[in-house]
Amino acid sequence: MRRLIQVGLLAAFACPSAAQISEGCATVLGNAYLRPCLDNARGIEGQRRADLGDGRYLNPILAGDRPDPSILKDGDDYWMVHSSFETYPGLTIWHSRDLVNWTPRVSALKDYIGSVWAPELTKHAGRYYLYVPAKKPGNNNIYVMSAASIDGPWTPPVPLGNDRIDPGHIVGEDGKRYLFVSGGGRLKLSDDGMKVEGPLEKVYEGWQYPPEWDVESYSQEGPKMMRRGGYFYMTLALGGTAGPPTSHMVVSARSRSIHGPWENSPYNPITRTVTAAEKWWSKGHATLVEGPKPGTWYMVLHGYENGFHTLGRQTLLQPIEWTADGWFKASNQDIGQPIAKPDGKSERPPHGLALSDDFKTDRFGLQWSFFAAGANERQRLSHGDGVMALSAKGKSPADSSPLSFITGDTAYRFEVDLDIDEAAQGGALLFYNDKLFAGVGINERGIVLYRYGQEIRTSAKPAGMGMKLRLRVTNQRHVMTIHSSADAGKTWHKFGTQMDVSGYHHNVAGGFMSLRPALFAAGQGQVRFSRLSYEALP
Repeated sequence: MRRLIQVGLLAAFACPSAAQISEGCATVLGNAYLRPCLDNARGIEGQRRADLGDGRYLNPILAGDRPDPSILKDGDDYWMVHSSFETYPGLTIWHSRDLVNWTPRVSALKDYIGSVWAPELTKHAGRYYLYVPAKKPGNNNIYVMSAASIDGPWTPPVPLGNDRIDPGHIVGEDGKRYLFVSGGGRLKLSDDGMKVEGPLEKVYEGWQYPPEWDVESYSQEGPKMMRRGGYFYMTLALGGTAGPPTSHMVVSARSRSIHGPWENSPYNPITRTVTAAEKWWSKGHATLVEGPKPGTWYMVLHGYENGFHTLGRQTLLQPIEWTADGWFKASNQDIGQPIAKPDGKSERPPHGLALSDDFKTDRFGLQWSFFAAGANERQRLSHGDGVMALSAKGKSPADSSPLSFITGDTAYRFEVDLDIDEAAQGGALLFYNDKLFAGVGINERGIVLYRYGQEIRTSAKPAGMGMKLRLRVTNQRHVMTIHSSADAGKTWHKFGTQMDVSGYHHNVAGGFMSLRPALFAAGQGQVRFSRLSYEALP
């Protein structure tokens, strides 16, 4: 039996749970377009998981805000890192053996250097390198970090003195190391990879898409480099990373020499979002990688989920095929549908990260991160006896550098206990950035409502509520509700205002972030948090 859901707007439907997949589900869009509506499998805390457990996967392979993937095949291991933008610690490195199941390993970047865009992870002569573009007012730069082990310690970031973005590392036929960067540029590196030698060179003009396509901008960026056979391959992104659903795409060029000339692929674009009816919008920024089975190849890329820009750009996996004349093209598979796993096996290794936190151990860096952290931000935190104490900063969420974590679920709720000092304000939020957030704060005077990144009003506390309470925040596919409890969760009071947070994303506020569960402490003194629980909802 197939169940049909009639909708008037593209993103107005909810997919069934994983248990309902076998029954089938379809969506009629304007009485004209029919496509299956499938849900991912469920893992820790009901979080979305790509591995369906039957030898297939369903994108995303990493749900939530994991954009600009850079992936490294290192023997039987795969390592992957993403843009972390304004959240610190940053540059979490993920590990996999099958390209589908991923576990966070370490956060390489400890201190704030600016908004981190599209890093490059590579290995050369037995050592690991991270090339990291960071944007900060008055100081845009590409930095380099290195480590003898993927787990670190990673060296402090060293600026290379170039303000381009999206570096891609390659060793030429001359044995020299190079970084290809946005706009068709190239930088020659020193032999140790820690300095730039010589000026920026323009080496590639790009590929031109048809003018009738609706994109955000030309934006030639993300050059990921690879040598295979007798060619060097450059895989790039065009079209802008957000904007219209049909923005962003993957294109390719190749050359016999690292010095060019570069020939554009006859299969360009390798992949792009053709219509807003697709599940994945603005697909682009791909890195090529060989699968666990020799001779099988994939693109790891990112895209926005139809109707859920709030989750940020999520990591996708798309098979590719090599042609007889040495080009590659996307395989004829819909990446919004289940696809055979790269290794063809059904093992299900650990995947993801539990988001519930009893605060008995310090999970700062893998789960928690500050927004726009200052030099001594880490000193605001302390742990003990199942409590995370956070010293107050600023006057509201806007200037308090909230602590947040990434979620990849379209519906979820989290709860947490708060114990708030008399002169402080503590609360729970859905936080995009310092100009766009929603939630509540509790202080002596009452409950402060935040909406659209603004303080809207202060209302009286429910009977019995003091400075110790439990908060529950629910995000049910963009509908935010808040409950409070003065008796440790036995009875709940529903806050009188519900909020639509569907517009809390990059196309509205810029910044390339995602909407995240967050905790904050403002004013003076401390807020102590305990018993944080997270649950994905059907």
